Amino acid sequence: MRLALFDLDNTLLAGDSDFEWAQFLIEKGVLDREIYEARNQDFYDQYKAGTLDIHAFLEFQLRPLSRHTRAQLDAWHDEYLRRKIIPMVAPGARALLDKHRDDVRVIVTATNSFVTAPIARLLGIAHLIATEPAHSNGEFTGAVDGTPSFREGKVTRLDAWLARQGKSWRDVAESWFYSDSLNDLPLLAHVDHPVAVDPDATLKAHAETHGWPIISFRAPI
Repeated sequence: MRLALFDLDNTLLAGDSDFEWAQFLIEKGVLDREIYEARNQDFYDQYKAGTLDIHAFLEFQLRPLSRHTRAQLDAWHDEYLRRKIIPMVAPGARALLDKHRDDVRVIVTATNSFVTAPIARLLGIAHLIATEPAHSNGEFTGAVDGTPSFREGKVTRLDAWLARQGKSWRDVAESWFYSDSLNDLPLLAHVDHPVAVDPDATLKAHAETHGWPIISFRAPI
């Protein structure tokens, strides 16, 4: 088994799907701009700085899902996908995904699966490991289900995913992980081929020190 893992935000996408989902809801008038816009930017800045409290962020990000029916959320998501995400697919992303077409390809993202599952389908990726929103009777509760797919949690969730496939790391002959973020250092250190993609300053310095490849998805590969 050859395993190709991909971060989503600022890697396959030239932007952050989580941040843009909140901005989309603000633009639609679903969330109050005065209350939510500054907090959304603050959480995003914390993420980029490596100081994000994931549980505080998830409370902020998942609670609005509990206030609306799944049918309404899905309708908004269709519009969000067209307006925000399709233009955000990084120019080199599809070529990189195609390069790994004979490998098992998995998107591994901290962003919740409601936001990211349609994006994974758009990109033609069958396997998604994402933070899971809790739900009851088909509707979201505003809580998180299980371990968030963030930092060391990505390794934990990947191990669990392999187990569900009836496999373990012993069955992985070769592995890659592509990411932009210092937050992904735990999983980058876990694979055979860590690759920094348009990396933040911390990840870039780490990649240079350890001789990891540094590439850009902002231009065709």
